[in-house]
Amino acid sequence: MADFWSELPETKRAYRWEVYINDIHRWLAKSVSKPGFSVSEISHRFINHTFWYPGRVEWNQISVSLVDPASPDAAATVMSMIEASGYVPPYERFDRWPTMNKSSAVTALKGVTIKQIDKDGFPIETWTLKNPWIKDVSFGDLSYDNDDLMSVTLTLRYDWAYLKTAKAGMSVTTLGPTKRFPSSWTGI
Repeated sequence: MADFWSELPETKRAYRWEVYINDIHRWLAKSVSKPGFSVSEISHRFINHTFWYPGRVEWNQISVSLVDPASPDAAATVMSMIEASGYVPPYERFDRWPTMNKSSAVTALKGVTIKQIDKDGFPIETWTLKNPWIKDVSFGDLSYDNDDLMSVTLTLRYDWAYLKTAKAGMSVTTLGPTKRFPSSWTGI
């Protein structure tokens, strides 16, 4: 086996990524959080003891920050996605009041994919959000004391995420069977 210094591993870098959302240009993205999840816990009490069990998996929402240039206008693009989700401002219609719904909200985003890329620009990790929709939008703050670029921040909610990697590591099933009890135990 070669030592660490003779074969330097390629590492994933925080600045090598792209995000794909609807028709938003990839270069508008400033930052994105990768998917993550939490597992709930359930306790069972027996006499003097508490035993813990894993519960349901709940995927955490993610945040995407976009630069907001005058053209293409990211704020206008986001507003068109919200309206495509079913929201109609009250000044536009008075004959009926459509509402947002999951089907339209998911369709408005046209999918969300986050790709981490290697040094040559090839994807090494791809996250695909399933049924994503816009939960929160912030169009930034204005200040005479600030000369930063304007940004639009989106919070996205989704049902679950799928991870695809270019070089998958060892899976749990390849580790071999594990024994639950020592071989000396005969009756359980």
